[in-house]
Amino acid sequence: MALVALQTESFRNLVAGSHQFSTSVNLIYGANGSGKTSLLEAIGYLGLGRSFRQNRHQSVCSHDASRFVVFGKLLSGGRDDRLTEHRLGFSRDLAAKETRLRVDGETVVSLSSLAALFPVSVIDPGVFDIVAGGPGKRRQFLDWLVFHVEPSFGSLWLQCQRVISQRNQMLRSGRLDGPQMKVWDRQFVTLAEKVNLHRQKVFDRFAAEVRALLEEIPALWSGPVAFDYFPGWDSGKGLQEVLELHSAQERKVGYTLYGPNRSDIRVKYHNRNVAETFSRGQQKTLVILMKLAQARVLRKEGKQITFLLDDINAELDSAHRTLLAAQLQALGSQVFLTTIERPEPEELWQNTLPDYRMFHVEHGRLTEE
Repeated sequence: MALVALQTESFRNLVAGSHQFSTSVNLIYGANGSGKTSLLEAIGYLGLGRSFRQNRHQSVCSHDASRFVVFGKLLSGGRDDRLTEHRLGFSRDLAAKETRLRVDGETVVSLSSLAALFPVSVIDPGVFDIVAGGPGKRRQFLDWLVFHVEPSFGSLWLQCQRVISQRNQMLRSGRLDGPQMKVWDRQFVTLAEKVNLHRQKVFDRFAAEVRALLEEIPALWSGPVAFDYFPGWDSGKGLQEVLELHSAQERKVGYTLYGPNRSDIRVKYHNRNVAETFSRGQQKTLVILMKLAQARVLRKEGKQITFLLDDINAELDSAHRTLLAAQLQALGSQVFLTTIERPEPEELWQNTLPDYRMFHVEHGRLTEE
């Protein structure tokens, strides 16, 4: 689904108001501090339930307010050519520490209700840590895709995390041999295997798409790049056996060392970690291809991703910007792209221009040109 209208109230420096967007490409430019990234953050809240820049809701609320609101209207064409519309709302009362979520005028309790309707993918300077950062970044990257492909994954992974938390409490207390610990272990193993099955299934689809993209780009390094999924324990053994073998180790550290909470996507070049062998530019290209592979998987599920591209001129050279723009157009994704200087659509799309709208941001005010 595509975001066609957005309203905000007390969100960073954005001037309150309603704005209409293209279901295809939206180009937004303005000086640093004008509100470009704040606009992307507000859009991101409807699909992520948080800021992609900060972890605290307080950071996005206007300094003179105690509550902020983001409201959006989504539109999509169904397979029978009938339009489907949804209205999403997110508000946070900082004083009461309460979040209110709305879908089509009804209150919902889970962020997954919003996220399922509005898949949002961010490409900003921080996203390149997917390759260079720790396993948690790559696990989050994979789980976002699994959530949108497998409807039951979200609640399943949440249950698994709760069991892991309870198991960690037992490990810290040293009560490893009691019957209660065995009960938690049985639950953990059952849930972990289900989580792993979903991840492996979706990873296989993702890996096929990213391999196809690597074969399409003219890069000498693309051939030897390999993607492997690590479930979080030795796949040659069952998780129950692994937990028993390493019970003393887990007792010593006081938390769960093996399981889906330790899974990873391992990306290697000639059997070496790409974070150690690739240049910054090569890492950026690889992450972009990984993001595009996600979109290809979801497209086959009949889902449209909205991409938020923040200040890509500072991160990508002209050739890579053109490559990204062409791929996003082919995918039919909705795009919000920010730059400091006024973008030139003819430079990004050299063959066929998409349906686009151009906006200028100044002092938090968005004006369509």
